[in-house]
Amino acid sequence: MDLFRRQRNPEDNTEEHPLKADAFSQLRLLDVQELDAKIDQLRHRLAHLPQTAELNALAAERGEVDGRARDARIRIDDLTREQRKADADVEQVKSRRTRDQDRMDRGLVSNPKDLERMQQELGSLSRRISELEDVELEVMEQLEAAQAEHAGLEERLATIDERVTELVSARDAVAGTATTEIESLTAERKVTASGVPDDLLALYEKIRAQKGGVGAAALRARRCSGCSLELTAADLGVIAKAPTDEVLRCEECNRILVRTSESGI
Repeated sequence: MDLFRRQRNPEDNTEEHPLKADAFSQLRLLDVQELDAKIDQLRHRLAHLPQTAELNALAAERGEVDGRARDARIRIDDLTREQRKADADVEQVKSRRTRDQDRMDRGLVSNPKDLERMQQELGSLSRRISELEDVELEVMEQLEAAQAEHAGLEERLATIDERVTELVSARDAVAGTATTEIESLTAERKVTASGVPDDLLALYEKIRAQKGGVGAAALRARRCSGCSLELTAADLGVIAKAPTDEVLRCEECNRILVRTSESGI
């Protein structure tokens, strides 16, 4: 197994000389990897805060509730106009009935036929008033229902807004802490990476981008910590004979394989 296979030039596919870096620099690269892993975890945490998920859900709910509240408000306005019209219709007919009744009570209608006709009209007006009052009552009930619905929706919006305020405050606090940690780790990473040769760091960054954030792995207890491949005695023998400044690569996952005091060789 060629655990320290040579790198190829991507332009002409020719083999380049094996990468060299002293053992200390390779161990330093593991420190860089550890810091990168912590930074990645914090960034993942920032991108998946539970507050963010709830805020997104509340934003969607608020949009739906707000739309229903607007519809309810329009319905209230329409019913309010209908109620005013129904009230006016009732009052108009009542005024006419009162006027006719007053004429009869004052004896202003003496002709028997006119009197009979007016009595019939009073009966018709009373029935019409009853019909209009039924309409008026129905509109009133609908208006009360719309107002109750609107009040409930407005209350829900207020509750959502209150919860959003709480979540934003909690999210910002967590995000602020995580951001501060990222900044601190990033500064530490810069110092640590300065002790790694540029060509080794460039290779690490390339592999890290291809391998889900892990570009270098320690060889511990005869196992690659990057892919958990357990090496055979023959593989370990090859590694043991390799120069300490030889940059090794895991045959299984292709990550930079760094020898440690716990490698088992």
